[in-house]
Amino acid sequence: MKGYVDKDICIGCGICPDICPEIFNMDDDGKAIGSKEEISEEVMDNALDAESQCPVDAIEVK
Repeated sequence: MKGYVDKDICIGCGICPDICPEIFNMDDDGKAIGSKEEISEEVMDNALDAESQCPVDAIEVK
């Protein structure tokens, strides 16, 4: 599974990298980006938490 961010929806609030910095970061445009790496079992709960806490539903873990 990987974490995806719809940059057209993202408002750049920074919640996702605060919750799961192993998977989500902010780019130079101030929008979130997901890692190209597979999500490990160790951080899966945090990635799913970031997905559920996104205020605009821009994150998808699949």
